Amino acid sequence: MAGLVSGVRSEKSTTQFLSTADVARVLGVPPARVRRIVHADLCRPARRGHRLAFSFQDLVLLRAAHGLLLAAVPARRVRHALSELTRQLPRGRPLSGVRIYADGRHVVASAGGRVWRPENGQLVFRFDVDDLARRAGIVVPVDARRDAKGHNRESSGHQPSAAKRLQAAAACFERALALERKKDVPGAVAAYHRTIELDPDMGDAYINLGRLVHEQGDAAEAARLYHLALSCSPNDPVAHYNLALALEDQQRPTGALSHYRRAISLDPAFADAHFNLARLLERLGQKAQAVRHLLTYKKLTRE
Repeated sequence: MAGLVSGVRSEKSTTQFLSTADVARVLGVPPARVRRIVHADLCRPARRGHRLAFSFQDLVLLRAAHGLLLAAVPARRVRHALSELTRQLPRGRPLSGVRIYADGRHVVASAGGRVWRPENGQLVFRFDVDDLARRAGIVVPVDARRDAKGHNRESSGHQPSAAKRLQAAAACFERALALERKKDVPGAVAAYHRTIELDPDMGDAYINLGRLVHEQGDAAEAARLYHLALSCSPNDPVAHYNLALALEDQQRPTGALSHYRRAISLDPAFADAHFNLARLLERLGQKAQAVRHLLTYKKLTRE
């Protein structure tokens, strides 16, 4: 069984490394916490003399391990899951292209529209999207119709009969949310479709429908739905962010970069967008920009 990513790197490598202090600053933890995670064999950075030297991929792994431990996933399970994950990834696929988070006391990974438990390879089709999952980059849900920042069109200017349809659409949207809470994904999907039939301009319904489709592994259809959401609400940062994730899953990094940046321009405090943009910039070799967004993420998530 293959272990975690090797810390052996060529001296001729042009990779720039982060120090323990750099990583601690980005993650918002004491340097001792970083060293404990490394000593627990949850990450294997390179060494330069007596000092640890972290790549961006090491940072992604540390962030995942730290979050999983905070979510009360046992260290033994974290170690096994991350080790299995590196074995399961296609050759040449960087870990920074995978989102890792906790589902209860289990570890779940998401990449390329596929969601699975690395410890046994089991596919996951339905799971709770909790705060840790969102921090890991999972598509963001919309919990209620929003009436600010241009997210949804108001009903003013509609004829009375159309107003009734909008009221029915709002009720249908609430029913879809309730079905999601009950883990009835097919029922929620049907309710979101009905919502859109009643009100084709409700951007939030497209976002949530796209999210469910995305979690089921169809990134292309999810992207289409997110584009429809943006046709209704061009200035919705959540739609731009979720679309960026879908484009990443389709191996379209240029488009993903554009929509992450758009999400940040609309909502500069969108911490997850900063982190995912940094992750993608590092993969594309734009180190300086990646570090800048990492530091912004750190400031936004500092407690």
